[in-house]
Amino acid sequence: MPSGSSPKRERQYEHIKESAKKRGESTKRAEEIAARTVNKERAQSGESKTASRTSVKDKPAGRRGGQRSHSGAQGPTYDQLYADAKRQGIKGRSSMNKKQLQQALSH
Repeated sequence: MPSGSSPKRERQYEHIKESAKKRGESTKRAEEIAARTVNKERAQSGESKTASRTSVKDKPAGRRGGQRSHSGAQGPTYDQLYADAKRQGIKGRSSMNKKQLQQALSH
C-alpha cells in the first residue's frame, strides 16, 4: 500500500488479498490484484495525486461485478489471453486477435 493510505484502504487491500488467496491465487498475484483494485478505487475517489484516464473513467470494480473475469459471458479478455500466451511463450502472439489467441492457447 502507498504511504499515507487510509485505514479503510488498508482494510480493503487485506480483504481483497485474502479473498484472492482463497480463490487459489498465489500470494504474489493476490497482492497484485489487491493493489490494483485499491489504487483504482483511490483514483476514482480523488485520493491519489496521479491517475490514469482509464482508472478514473471506468466502472468501479464493485459495480463491474466480474464482467471481465474468466467466467464472464465472453470468456477471458484479449489482455488476459495475451498474458497467458506470453507466459506460455507462444510465438506470433502480438499479431493475433482474440479468437486466434484462444485457438493457440487451446492447443
